[in-house]
Amino acid sequence: MEHHFDTELNVLKEKLLTMASHAETHVNEALRALAERDYDLALRVKDNDRVIDQFEIEVDELAIHLLAKAPLASDLRFVTVAMKISQNLERVGDEATKIAKRARDLSQEAEVKATVDLPRLAGLALDMLKRALDSFVHRDPAAARQIIPRDKEVDDFNKEIHRTLIDFMAQHPETIRPCLHLITVSRSLERIADHATNVAEEVVYLCEAEDIRHPYRVQPAAPKPKL
Repeated sequence: MEHHFDTELNVLKEKLLTMASHAETHVNEALRALAERDYDLALRVKDNDRVIDQFEIEVDELAIHLLAKAPLASDLRFVTVAMKISQNLERVGDEATKIAKRARDLSQEAEVKATVDLPRLAGLALDMLKRALDSFVHRDPAAARQIIPRDKEVDDFNKEIHRTLIDFMAQHPETIRPCLHLITVSRSLERIADHATNVAEEVVYLCEAEDIRHPYRVQPAAPKPKL
């Protein structure tokens, strides 16, 4: 019985890692469609979103099946964390689809000459996602904790890109529509970094049984001493 459970647990892990690979590929192809102004690739990325959605359904079904018979607290944590990581990966896929839609539209517009380093922002977000997933594979909470502070760097860079594009639109009103597409791309990349941070936080919970998602949450008041 225990051997069968461990086999199913490994199936869950492999399915989750396959889903992660699809999500990363989805983002990379959306970014390639954007960089190369490739209309057809953008359409393919948009249409492939259902693959990641199906993985989320399969991960959830297997996880619910395992929750009913998880024998150890550590196994229960693994199964619940797998479901949360799957949800974050599905949302990464959604952001990739948004980028693909903007890439499709931008391929039909004149190229904007604003100086914004979207490839650098994309590199930061994707590196965070890759490192977060690696920390899950290796059950490395120290590596996961190192990822979390990097989210502020991505947030600040995203704001800088927004400011640059808003200033550019003010000077070149004819570029408002394509600049708004680029702002959406930048926001999607920032959200991918958010999901990477979520994955890293779940890895810490998996390995250390410590919930670090809300470090400033209000603690319950201490009971008043009896007189």
